[in-house]
Amino acid sequence: MAGQVGNTDGDVGFQIAPMVDVVFVLVLFFMTNAGLSHKERELGVTLPATSAGESQDVVTPIFVEITARGQVSVNGQNFDTPDSMEMPGLTQHLTTLVQNGNGKDPVIIRPDLQSRHQSVVNVLNAASKAKVKTLTFG
Repeated sequence: MAGQVGNTDGDVGFQIAPMVDVVFVLVLFFMTNAGLSHKERELGVTLPATSAGESQDVVTPIFVEITARGQVSVNGQNFDTPDSMEMPGLTQHLTTLVQNGNGKDPVIIRPDLQSRHQSVVNVLNAASKAKVKTLTFG
């Protein structure tokens, strides 16, 4: 018949009691977690402002890339040979860029995954000689 829950094979059909238990556990879970939530507070941060007469300094990053062979390039322009330890061309170029940018321009070193550590150390030494103040890896 259409209204019977079970059949003659011993199948008891859909049981509602386990479903009520699952819903009850979920309600308890969400009720306990609702009490543990913290409200976020706003932090009062005052940003520096410039007057109308002052001009803001524009920061342009200087990208120093190191290839897997050890070739060093600054913003797409190659400097020195891969076997150069002192890197005078790179040092001179970085010194010029730092002086023109008042030392505020960040130098971002981007080595290739296959580049040698010695090439990275050579670039770091050249940046140190050029008195680079803001240096990072990218």
